[in-house]
Amino acid sequence: MTAWDGVMPFYPQPRHAAGFSVPLLIVILVFVCLAGSFLLILPGIRGHSRWFWLVRVLLSLFIGAEIVAVHFSGDWFVGGVWTNTSYKAFSTARVQVHVGLHVGLVGVNITLRGTPVQQLNETIDYNERFTWRLDEDYTKEYVDALEKGLPDPVLYLAEKFTPNSPCGLYHQYHLAGHYAAATLWVAFCFWIIANALLSMPAPLYGGLALLSTSAFTLFGVFAFASISSVPLCPFRLGSAALTPHYGASFWVTLATGILSLLLGAAVVILHYTWPSALRSFLDQSGKDCSSQAKGKLPLILDNPQHRQFENPDLNITTVL
Repeated sequence: MTAWDGVMPFYPQPRHAAGFSVPLLIVILVFVCLAGSFLLILPGIRGHSRWFWLVRVLLSLFIGAEIVAVHFSGDWFVGGVWTNTSYKAFSTARVQVHVGLHVGLVGVNITLRGTPVQQLNETIDYNERFTWRLDEDYTKEYVDALEKGLPDPVLYLAEKFTPNSPCGLYHQYHLAGHYAAATLWVAFCFWIIANALLSMPAPLYGGLALLSTSAFTLFGVFAFASISSVPLCPFRLGSAALTPHYGASFWVTLATGILSLLLGAAVVILHYTWPSALRSFLDQSGKDCSSQAKGKLPLILDNPQHRQFENPDLNITTVL
């Protein structure tokens, strides 16, 4: 053990890929384990109901996993460019690098990788993260980066997102990410309620909960998309300009909101137009009752315990 809990501060620490985070990996593993557990018991479900349950459970797990996972992703607003730029301040040395910008709900991730990696007798491979959570100080992280002497392109992009920058990107992205994260957590709560209601004989309310999930998911997407109404400061890196755009997390969340909207609307519409089909999809045990009702066959309910209270058939004979 060292004085820094096993970390050797004078040696370079391992860097993770942009957008990678341990909480994101944990969320993915949890939902993958849930899906794997369901697939293990799937062969025990008989008949065609097996495929109904497969579609129903996997769609539900996908929606829940996506809503939680995008909180920890850094691919909401991304950009990258190959350029020839200065490497360090007060130096005329220039390097050929790829600069990447990854903006998430809780911070920004800046990557810098040389092509080739070894240039100027150094390994140019940086991945720096600056956060703006409520309990984090972005300005302090930026000052620490200045003290460490990070390369010019990293400091240039990080400075654009500081609270005192004339670009105003900090307040813009901080508020957008804050409201998007809040509404997505509300959507996750409605997703749990929808699953509970659809497992009970209340499909209408389950469909309405799915519509609420869709509404809050789409509202989170639109809250983050509101940043596009304000023009960005130009990002000039040497001989090229970096132009960011919406990333994978933004588009996947939008698709999830539309999927929840379609599923919720289908449940509500089927409840009023074709309730027997909805009942058959949600609960396969109701198939026999619905088929008897369609064929106008008598529905006989027999309680074997009722026979204990019936009057016995007694024959009394008198012998004289």
